[in-house]
Amino acid sequence: MTTRQSPPAPARAPRAPRRQETVWSAGLALAVFAAVRGAGALVITVGAWWAGRNPVRVLGGSWDSWWYLSIAAHGYGRTQMWPASDSIQSDSAFFPLFPLLVHLLGGGPVAGLVVAWTAAAAAAVGVYRVGERLLGPRAAVLLVALWASLPHAVVLGLAYTEPLLCALAAWALYALLRERWMWAASLAVLAGLTRPTGIAVAAAVSVVALREVLRGSRAPAVWAAGLLAPAGWAGYVAAVGIRRHEWLGYFTVQRQWGSRFDFGAGTVGVVDKVLTGGDVTVPVAVTVATLAAAVLLAVLLLLDRAPLALLVYTATLLVITLGGAGFFESKPRFLLPAFPLLLPLAAAMAKARPRTAVVVTACMAGLSYGYGAYLTLMAKVPL
Repeated sequence: MTTRQSPPAPARAPRAPRRQETVWSAGLALAVFAAVRGAGALVITVGAWWAGRNPVRVLGGSWDSWWYLSIAAHGYGRTQMWPASDSIQSDSAFFPLFPLLVHLLGGGPVAGLVVAWTAAAAAAVGVYRVGERLLGPRAAVLLVALWASLPHAVVLGLAYTEPLLCALAAWALYALLRERWMWAASLAVLAGLTRPTGIAVAAAVSVVALREVLRGSRAPAVWAAGLLAPAGWAGYVAAVGIRRHEWLGYFTVQRQWGSRFDFGAGTVGVVDKVLTGGDVTVPVAVTVATLAAAVLLAVLLLLDRAPLALLVYTATLLVITLGGAGFFESKPRFLLPAFPLLLPLAAAMAKARPRTAVVVTACMAGLSYGYGAYLTLMAKVPL
């Protein structure tokens, strides 16, 4: 005689909608970012007041910010000559999107800071969304915290283009991961109008699109995205060439600034000087340590088999940064948009105790505050 099986136990109550969880976690990530970088801005503000300097000018009008504010106010056409060093600095070296946005807000340091801080907040959420898709909410929040605590993360609070590029790159990569081709391409175009390194975003979109084509995709969006992505970067480079009546005029401008691609010879030379006990400044030593850490994290990212879009994007940024000659101390800020490098570290921290993650982030943030204050208020080298 067989017995009837009892009916299955009722299912547990469903979890809260994933959209609500995502919004809450993204809000937490944004709050963490605001707390970390807000404290950094406060340190610089107090330091500037103590030194008798205007904090708004320090944050919104230092180094490259001055050039962007000049373009926003007067347009292109300014050239500065330094006979002692035979250097010619033209504002054509600076891409147009950031100064255009500053101009639309009325110009000046305050407008520059509004654009930069808004972009930094958008970037934090974008970084979170990429991390969440690949590692989950906990690791994604840690990814944002780590990114905000990097030594050169002070630039995320200045009127510089890195916050804008970070925002466009993060959301473009997120769109690629979701196969939103035209969104990714449109953001890549804007990234290409933001900084020279914006070409890394276009490279990621075009290479991933090419892979899909080689796999047999005939979707018009894939083809269009692959072809459209480099248009912003290529368009500005072409415009400079036309203005100067020289096809490669933009690269001439860069060489006059002392910036050129030397396949890493300059970087190797500086690293060798540091390792052999040469007389080097603090920013140079920190730059060498940052580049070494970036290379190590890139290897870990490759071994972890990250999505192709992230590999192409970070590899392009690394090649441009390591292979370029010029202002060596500025290289760490060139790598700020390379947030995918931190994915392996965020994944490892997500497995640790919460207290460990908090302590590591707090220590990194403290070092970042001290170094950021040094760079903005005391160092005599360009950020």
